[in-house]
Amino acid sequence: MKLCLHCKNIFDRLNYTCPHCGYHPETIAGFPVFAPELSITNDGFDIDLFKTLFNIEASHFWFRSRNKILQQCLKKYFPSAENFCEIGCGTGCVLAAIATASPQLALTGSEIYVNALGYAAKRVPHAELIQSDICNFPYISEFDVIGVFDVIEHIENDTLAIKNIYQALKKNGGLLLTVPQHKWLWSSYDEMACHKRRYSRKELNEKIQNAGFKIIRMTSFMTFLLPVMMAARFRKQKLAEPTTTLSISKPMNLIFYRINMIEQFLISRNINFPFGGSLLCIATK
Repeated sequence: MKLCLHCKNIFDRLNYTCPHCGYHPETIAGFPVFAPELSITNDGFDIDLFKTLFNIEASHFWFRSRNKILQQCLKKYFPSAENFCEIGCGTGCVLAAIATASPQLALTGSEIYVNALGYAAKRVPHAELIQSDICNFPYISEFDVIGVFDVIEHIENDTLAIKNIYQALKKNGGLLLTVPQHKWLWSSYDEMACHKRRYSRKELNEKIQNAGFKIIRMTSFMTFLLPVMMAARFRKQKLAEPTTTLSISKPMNLIFYRINMIEQFLISRNINFPFGGSLLCIATK
């Protein structure tokens, strides 16, 4: 179901024109835009980083490893899903991975920055892509599964964001969510990435459950590489350029990915990790 952001009417249409008040979002670069005041710039992310991400995500061990875990979890926990929406889809790296692993899914990508959607359209041309703010989201009971991957740490009011995600899911719908973990890992990288916070397991658990979700699994990941992450972050005392922070040699990239393959296998066998650079939550409405 669509939610009119102008009159709050709920309607069921393929397009976004409200049958009650006639409101429809403007279009920028071919994409429906629901929050134009935030579509070009805000304090949630450095838009100059999108080009870098588009060029490196497909081969970078961190993004590849996370995608493998998400592909596995989506198939395992929500095998009957017919549609999937990613909040904060960025350049479409995850959507492309989901499309490959679960080609039967109808895909929607929501992103606050219009320029990121241009990159996403290149990766997943068949997905429906919109610009929107999750704190004022144009859907009610629309999706079987919603994915939110390293996004809510960029949002000041993450409680409202999680509540709106809950409302946008169908009855018994599923949530896949990842966040950066451990407040003591805070470093200049988090500042460069425009993070508002890193999460503890307790904090994330409370916020997810308070929104109405039932948590069915929570585990850390990027666990085996946590010592490497700690050493790299605490060695750098000042902000680094994004390209420098994300750069890694091909041999080390391959080694780190193979280490993470062991972790992926254990997570797929229901092993949960108490510590790690990131935290994965799987929940249902």
